[in-house]
Amino acid sequence: MIAIVISACLVGSPDVCRDHRIPLAQDVDLAHCAMFAPPHFVKWAERYPNWKIVRWHCTNASVEKI
Repeated sequence: MIAIVISACLVGSPDVCRDHRIPLAQDVDLAHCAMFAPPHFVKWAERYPNWKIVRWHCTNASVEKI
């Protein structure tokens, strides 16, 4: 399974940053992850309005270390 890893920083404290994982459907592979990722950014940003996405990437969901 593939996951999107969003790196985001607090709007009010840009030095406080965290990585957040969003697992994708099982039929999505790394080659197609970029096509499926943008709609997840919108949903994530609505859920966490105090955070700003600074970068993202796709990875295997089984990988523990980001």
